[in-house]
Amino acid sequence: MSFDLIVIGSGPGGYVAAIRASQLGMKVAVVERESLGGICLNWGCIPTKALLKSAQVFNYISHAKDYGIKVAGAEADFGGMISRSRAVAQGMSKGINFLFKKNKITVVNGFGKLLRGKKVEVTDAEGKKQTIEAPHIIVATGGRARALPSLPMDGKKIIGYREAMSLSEQPKKMVIVGAGAIGVEFAYFYNAIGTEVTIVEYMHGLVPREDKDVSKELTKVYKKMGIKTIANSAVQSVDTSGKGCKVFIKGNKDGKETIIDCDIVLSATGVSPNTENIGLETLGIPTDRGLIQVDEFYRTSVPGIYAIGDVVKGPALAHVASAEGIICVEKIAGHHPEPLDYGNIPGCTYCSPEVASVGHTEESAKEAGFDIKVGKFPFSASGKASAAGAKEGFVKLIFDAKYGELLGGHMIGMNVTEMIAEIVSIRKLETTGHEIIKTVHPHPTMSEAIMEAAAAAYDEVIHL
Repeated sequence: MSFDLIVIGSGPGGYVAAIRASQLGMKVAVVERESLGGICLNWGCIPTKALLKSAQVFNYISHAKDYGIKVAGAEADFGGMISRSRAVAQGMSKGINFLFKKNKITVVNGFGKLLRGKKVEVTDAEGKKQTIEAPHIIVATGGRARALPSLPMDGKKIIGYREAMSLSEQPKKMVIVGAGAIGVEFAYFYNAIGTEVTIVEYMHGLVPREDKDVSKELTKVYKKMGIKTIANSAVQSVDTSGKGCKVFIKGNKDGKETIIDCDIVLSATGVSPNTENIGLETLGIPTDRGLIQVDEFYRTSVPGIYAIGDVVKGPALAHVASAEGIICVEKIAGHHPEPLDYGNIPGCTYCSPEVASVGHTEESAKEAGFDIKVGKFPFSASGKASAAGAKEGFVKLIFDAKYGELLGGHMIGMNVTEMIAEIVSIRKLETTGHEIIKTVHPHPTMSEAIMEAAAAAYDEVIHL
């Protein structure tokens, strides 16, 4: 079986690359060992958002009286929430199958391994092997939950994100190790439906890679919700010999030891690339800590072999993988795409309140030597936020004082993941602070806070 392009992996990098290649006239095959859509559609981005929506709806019902509505007897149906999440994921996977058929893309089910001579060996679930070939092969095998030596995941008491969204019973107590996007999202979900949640974070606090003001705000809101945070600490070990778990924690600075009893420990400490046993060594393709080394157009050291997504250096985000896939394929087709600007990639965390950011934090802008102006507008001063009963959070913008360039944008609040694209566009178009101020924003909206934050940076803010 010969093709113009073979893509190994059908996640948001692989399936997007395949469809774009088909649009450009290539005969394409996609190798997938599990469900179409990869981790994102089946066990990551989409089903987690379904769970979070269920938690949000339950939270609204629980606080209905705040909106002048009387509701009695509402209960969280954990099994129902899990079933809805899985149904949403299955629907999205079927959607990818439809798109593949529409674009005449061949799906080859099984585990793909690179062979010499631009070939891929595919082994199906029964162990049957077949070989396909193409002059261009893209590795898009994605990543998996990173395992720590102190947290050996057994899938029952110490779990990863896949098990966290398909548990048969709701745990009464849960310890989440890691306060990045995965950790704080699951913390919100489980806390909202009644699980007692404690987050342990090695760094200074929640979402530690975000601007420090955002981290402080989320920590404050989570504390109010009843979510406990133990920062600057590491899990030393977990004793699973009893009915539940005993989590042994030690402070990084003070050496203070803490023991927490819980039912489940969720490891949310990042992602490891799926680059083992896929033939990289056979072809002599170098890796660095498991990540495949590529150039700005995702070409490896072997002509005709490419890599995108979680298996290469860069943020392990679905939209990054998709953008990389399009650039890679367009370059293969002889087009002249721009290399991806990794300094203008939005990051979104879908907890409640949501977190979204792009570019420099205040701290990193200062470290880079910029003379900066900072504008901050709280949603407590927003009419739309007050009407929605969602006054937590703010928009914070960092400008270069000399030229007015927007260096970074940081948001925490309701629906801010829908607002961050404006900041990404502003940075892409090199729009200045004064131009943002003079851009009329609709009222009443949450997005007005962007204009107001820009005005605050230049001492022109009206509503604060």
